[in-house]
Amino acid sequence: MTSSSSPSRKALSKIACNRLQKELAEWQVSPPAGFKHKVSDNLQRWVIEVTGAPGTLYAGETYQLQVDFPEHYPMEAPQVIFLNPAPMHPHIYSNGHICLDILYDSWSPAMTVSSVCISILSMLSSSPAKQRPQDNDRYVRNCRNGRSPKETRWWFHDDKV
Repeated sequence: MTSSSSPSRKALSKIACNRLQKELAEWQVSPPAGFKHKVSDNLQRWVIEVTGAPGTLYAGETYQLQVDFPEHYPMEAPQVIFLNPAPMHPHIYSNGHICLDILYDSWSPAMTVSSVCISILSMLSSSPAKQRPQDNDRYVRNCRNGRSPKETRWWFHDDKV
């Protein structure tokens, strides 16, 4: 999925708007270390710059996350993907999809954009090698036409990286 394609989505609910405005205000005062929100007038789609943590394989490297918020956020998880080029990581596919349980089955409405970003940076930081998932080619081939990672039935079997 590219930044120009977008999942069909409804306008944010009042609860979602209020929650996102609160999170954005908190982010502007105290963003998580290693992250910058790229300002836009679209509350429903955030682009966030990620800088690899010092002392890791990704130190100083910069990537972009695209966060798309559903109508019923925070009751429903946002869709989070890396924009091209996605980092080489055992849980990040070349199309930017991220295999991380909190983005799917383990989502909680108590989570925030900041907590998701910190989890993604932790996942990157703990990787011992820069490599794609073993099933990258098959998965990406099956995700053509902008299919959302939220439509995937993820199998969370490895919590080491």
